[in-house]
Amino acid sequence: MTFVMGPALLFCPADRPERYQKAAARADAVILDLEDAVAPADKQRARGAILAQLGTTGVEPELEPSCTIVRVNPVGTEDFEKDLHCLAHTPYRTVMLAKAESADQLKALEGYQVIALCETAVGVLNAPAIAAAPNVVGLMWGAEDLLASLGGTSSRTDDGGYRAVALHARSSVLLAARAHGKEAVDAVYTTIPDLDGLAAEAADAVASGFSSKACIHPSQAAVVRKAYAPSDDEVAAATALLDAAASAGSGVFKYQGKMIDGPILKHAQEIVRRAAVEA
Repeated sequence: MTFVMGPALLFCPADRPERYQKAAARADAVILDLEDAVAPADKQRARGAILAQLGTTGVEPELEPSCTIVRVNPVGTEDFEKDLHCLAHTPYRTVMLAKAESADQLKALEGYQVIALCETAVGVLNAPAIAAAPNVVGLMWGAEDLLASLGGTSSRTDDGGYRAVALHARSSVLLAARAHGKEAVDAVYTTIPDLDGLAAEAADAVASGFSSKACIHPSQAAVVRKAYAPSDDEVAAATALLDAAASAGSGVFKYQGKMIDGPILKHAQEIVRRAAVEA
């Protein structure tokens, strides 16, 4: 299974169908949220909204399935079973599992591509086993639910940076995903007006190896996409380096006063790859 959505994944409350197309126009993929963004009393209406946006034939959705993710409620809840019943009548086959905590839970989603959201202490500790599940295509982490599961009150310090435990969880989920060849999605940035802070965090996500970053507001999508799009100068420098490597014909060589080896070439290859995706 291959997950190719991204880099900007935008959450949209599933009970707000008037926002579906607007979200799709702003982001690389839409996450129709049946969990936290929808009040318990409105969840059935949200499922109905997903079903209602199918075309008159019942198989042609307004949203492109290859760019649509549905976040379902946690395994073991009554809402999870209802979510699955709803999804069975749609063409959407990529789901985000809220509060994923074990590999066994993924068996309930056989036939779906799953982005497992590790947002509890148990989920983070079990991230490697979850990432190894065959139907998992990616992992995401969540800061606020994690801190709530720990009995904490905030994932960030007064200066806006993550607390140490949140950074540990972020790194753990990233390492687990990449160790098993799966994609890694960075958590949302909740201070919506602070686009500069989002830009800095998105840039760090790119540099650290996250393949995507989730957004909670349409204004955030463009910032994330910009962070993932290499500049013309970066692409030119990476291309020149790769050309020099091809000419050198050796494993290690000197270029512009620096020693160049395999890892540095992989960094350059990643820049060129991301530029090709954006083109």
